[in-house]
Order: sequence, then C-alpha cells, then structure tokens
Amino acid sequence: MITCIIIEDQAPAQRILQKYISDFEMLELKGTFSDTIKALSFLGSNSVDLVFLDIHLPKMTGMEFLRIKPANSYVILTTAYSDYALESYEYNVVDYLLKPFPFQRFVQAVNKVQQLTVTKSGTPGETNPLISDIFIKSGHDHVKVRVDDIHFIKAGTDYSEIVTQEKKHLSLETLKHWLETLPSDRFVQVHKSYMVNISKIQRVSGNRLFTEKSVEIPIGRVYKDGFVQKFLSK
Repeated sequence: MITCIIIEDQAPAQRILQKYISDFEMLELKGTFSDTIKALSFLGSNSVDLVFLDIHLPKMTGMEFLRIKPANSYVILTTAYSDYALESYEYNVVDYLLKPFPFQRFVQAVNKVQQLTVTKSGTPGETNPLISDIFIKSGHDHVKVRVDDIHFIKAGTDYSEIVTQEKKHLSLETLKHWLETLPSDRFVQVHKSYMVNISKIQRVSGNRLFTEKSVEIPIGRVYKDGFVQKFLSK
C-alpha cells in the first residue's frame, strides 16, 4: 500500500484526484490540503510515501515546497503549466502530469512510484510485482483488468485491443504505452502490432506462436531475437 496526500487549492482538481486515488487499490489517501503550509504541518508528524502536488498554490508555491519537503516522500506534480518541468526534475520529481490528464496517465505515474518503492526495498528477482491490474477507459468508466488474465495486446490504427480469456477490451492507449506500463519480465513484443503474455504461449512454430486461446500470432523478424531470449531460452 502506498500512502499519499493531495496538495491542491482547486476543488474540481481535488475531486478528480480523490476519485482517481479511490479507484487505484494500491493507494491510500491520508489527507487533502489547499496549501503547502497546512501540508507541511501534517507532514511534520505524519509520514507518507507520495505527494500529489500542484505548483500554483497560495502562501507557498509547489516549487518552494519541493525545496523543503521531507526527503522520504516521492512527488508527482499535477499542474496546468509545463514551464516548470525541467526545474522540477532537479528535485527528483517522479512524474509531471499536465492537467487535464486521464486516469490511465495517472496510473502510469503511480506505477513509477511502485517501481521505485520495490527498488528501494531491495527485493530481488521481481519486476513491478505490485502492478497486478490495469485500468481501461470505457465510456465514462474505467474497467479494471487483471494483468495475469491478458493473453495478448494487438495494435489498431488509433487504439489497442486487449484480449483476455473472457473478452476483448478496446483502449485508446497505444501499444507503446502498454509496453512501458506492463511488467517487462512477463510481456514481450513479438511483432510491430502484437505484444504477448509469455505465460499464455502454448506453442511456437517457425515465425508463429499460438496462445492458450489457439490464436495464431506472427513473430516479426525485428523482434525474433528478443522473443527467443525471453521465451525459448527459458
């Protein structure tokens, strides 16, 4: 579980973050603050893993807060201004979210914190073990899909198709996004249009592979060496 707080002075932005956090099971919200002074007072006697921080705030700006914040808290900036991106990374900000940002972009940022937490704990032999679910936007809702249930992901013209045992989900995210989000020790790109869950591969024949659903997927020449290293050498 990752504990977090929100520092944001605009009520609509507060509500969006609170909703996103409540939809992400690995996050536990400890407080919402409209200015950095109140947040610092809270952090003086409470420790949290992550701070969602706006930049344009009353009394003390987000950039001023970064200079004196507790060293043991990660920070994700949530702002409508791109001007401070370079400066913010001098303070080891994990990610820089430009408003308005979708839920999936929020998830991608939090996943970075999860990876840093695992690295910090020194747990060997694991890659992104906390990423057990992804969220796919469907209309106004976000549908949770278990990572282990995914058989493969296929790229479309302006969407991606996520195929599980039970159904297919359409996502506006690109294949590149899923390659960056999903655990690299469990998923491999085998073609310009396909990435596959290694555990779901049943058979490999020449330049083709077959999943548990008996779906035939081509193996592109460019990706074959990487696939062989991840799958056939095991």
